[in-house]
Amino acid sequence: MSGDFEPVDVIHTRIWKEEPEADNPFAAKAAYCHGYDVFGQMLGNARWVEMLYLLFRGEAPGAAQAKLIEALAVALANPGPRDPSVHAAMCAGVCGSTAASMLVAALAAGAGGLGGGRDVLHALRAWQACGTQMEAWAALLSGEPEKALDIWPDLEHQAGFEPHGTGRAGIVQKALACLAGLSCGPHLPWLAANAGALERAAGRPLSLAGVAAAAYHDLGFSPEEGEMLHLLLRLPGAAAHALEQKDNGFRKFPFFSIEVENDPAKEQA
Repeated sequence: MSGDFEPVDVIHTRIWKEEPEADNPFAAKAAYCHGYDVFGQMLGNARWVEMLYLLFRGEAPGAAQAKLIEALAVALANPGPRDPSVHAAMCAGVCGSTAASMLVAALAAGAGGLGGGRDVLHALRAWQACGTQMEAWAALLSGEPEKALDIWPDLEHQAGFEPHGTGRAGIVQKALACLAGLSCGPHLPWLAANAGALERAAGRPLSLAGVAAAAYHDLGFSPEEGEMLHLLLRLPGAAAHALEQKDNGFRKFPFFSIEVENDPAKEQA
């Protein structure tokens, strides 16, 4: 058997291409994302959100698209400790779980229909079906929520709206105004102009997930791409809060206190 190794191109992907080193076919001399030289061309020049857009869409974003997705990333970076995804990560952190366990907890709790990834997916499907046609939206929102056809439970409220709110939250209003002003498409501005009518049809206030769905739609993301991005963009806050709780310990958990009977620490004190 010859000692020479001839690398065979068996990695089937349109996203990524690597040029191997001459002396090691398993080490990359150069890497290309949709044709762009990542380490020779993009590194030091491209922003993180531009890399995200390139990975999912297969082309570099324009200036307006990059600015919109960057603003959206800021709005979504930390859902706050009351959000199920962040709360789950905090619970994992306060128990001393590993970093991966904290993030998996956040993804699991933030994947569903309560402002999570699935909520965004269904909202994006609604945008695909209704566009900027108020009559179509009124018919959709006045009916029953879309039934799940897979492993997910049926939605209990219309996607993109807050199930427990009585009025539009201030952060949702500010996010909508900002993103609509930056939008590179027609849907965010239309949502800003017609949010009140949509809320009356749904009987619920608009949620931040609903605003995010309109932004994803204007950026050209499919429902599946929007769902995945929504999960990714909300992780930073979950990670930061989980680490904070890991350092603070269970006695300083912000939502409730735990009193341990026969606590050795109290007895020693």
